[in-house]
Amino acid sequence: MRTAALLRLLGLLMAMSSLMCVPALLIAWLGGEALAMVFAASFLAMLAGGLILWWPVRKADYELRLRDGFLITALSWVLVAVLAAIPLYFALPELGLTRAVFEATSGITTTGATVITGIDRLPASLKFYRQTLNFVGGMGIVVLAVAILPMLKVGGMQLMGAERAAAPSRDSKFTPRITETAKALWAIYLVLTLTCALAYWAAGMDLFDAVGHSFSTIATAGFSTHDASIGHYDSPLIEAVAVVFMMVGAVNFALHYRAWRRASNAHYFGDPELRVLLGVAAGVAAITTLGLWAAGTYEDRFTAFRHALFHTVSHITTTGYGTTDFYNWPVALAFLMILVAVVGGCGGSTAGGLKVIRIIVLFKQGMLELTRVIHPKAQLLLKVGNATVPVLVSSAVLAYFTLFVVSLALLTLMLAALGLDLVSAGSAAAACLLNLGPALGAAGPHYRDLPEAALWLLSFAMLLGRLEFFTLLVLLTPGFWRS
Repeated sequence: MRTAALLRLLGLLMAMSSLMCVPALLIAWLGGEALAMVFAASFLAMLAGGLILWWPVRKADYELRLRDGFLITALSWVLVAVLAAIPLYFALPELGLTRAVFEATSGITTTGATVITGIDRLPASLKFYRQTLNFVGGMGIVVLAVAILPMLKVGGMQLMGAERAAAPSRDSKFTPRITETAKALWAIYLVLTLTCALAYWAAGMDLFDAVGHSFSTIATAGFSTHDASIGHYDSPLIEAVAVVFMMVGAVNFALHYRAWRRASNAHYFGDPELRVLLGVAAGVAAITTLGLWAAGTYEDRFTAFRHALFHTVSHITTTGYGTTDFYNWPVALAFLMILVAVVGGCGGSTAGGLKVIRIIVLFKQGMLELTRVIHPKAQLLLKVGNATVPVLVSSAVLAYFTLFVVSLALLTLMLAALGLDLVSAGSAAAACLLNLGPALGAAGPHYRDLPEAALWLLSFAMLLGRLEFFTLLVLLTPGFWRS
């Protein structure tokens, strides 16, 4: 019965995934592109496959347990990533299976790493399909972080709500029912994406690019319709729009929801997580500006500031857009860009990274332990804002950080064993685990030339980081499969 219920859900998901092909199919058909057949065939294959799985077990009624939630969540993301690779595999046969899966996984997890070169020359339908993957993945991330992970007791709302627990209100959390929550999230996500598209259009992008980039900006995903990313436009105004909306995507969607419900933005200024995010971004942008100017990388201070601010925001939100090749900056500054991505955006946002709330808890826990060294008998509480952080939450944060460090070390070691130099291996592993995308060394311009085994490892890393480690790794433990 349990297997039947799982197949029913996965069949529905597979059928729904066929909708990813619809926008690209319409663009290809209207443009008279040969790829219309590829997207049509992919759409029908996904729809038929989903219905074949769903129909025999459509009446299965089984109350799913907590373990089933982990399994469904992990399988859903893997399934969608594989399905998303189908059009890429047939539209760009030179990619092969490995690179098609890597590109699709990168799009769905909003990592933004790419193995495709010559994006400017791609058919419009294929460009838009890549952007659609970012759009779908971004929404999936918000639902995962706010609706699914809290039920699985893996971070999520437990962490995001820690700093607001002292002042609970009816609007401090989302609506209690997951269906209502998902509807509210979709509405907010769509409104923000539409607003972003209009802002890009007004700033000088054509309508096609404006819509495509809005899909990847609010999703903090990083795919672009041009090889040079945002740098293609060489427009400070377009870059300013990107900076604003990348930050919007990196803000906890619970705050956006409260702003929508209350028609007020006052609570944004009182959120400690958002204040830390803005503070870190401002500090890193200032340091990077001074470093670029002092190194003579750019001729004037404004240009140095322009690129420093953009890349700082792009990296801390783990969007991965670029206005220039940051990997050619002085080594310390290029490394700083990777390091700031570790911080990431706020919990409950589309951004990757460890999340600001976890960094806050880790820092405060460290300071608390230093205080205990001086005052060993003191009764000390860990607080974020005015709220006390439960011991279970701080322990979960420490475990999460430990898993990140261990995973990063193992992936770096395995990539190095495949022939990558240490800079390329370490930065690529970090960029994929953090769902950042851009890396250094051999993975700086793109990931196309990496060995296929490395691409499979990095595809796993993207899913591992996006599913917040626990959700995926728990499936690898023997205890999970015991009845």
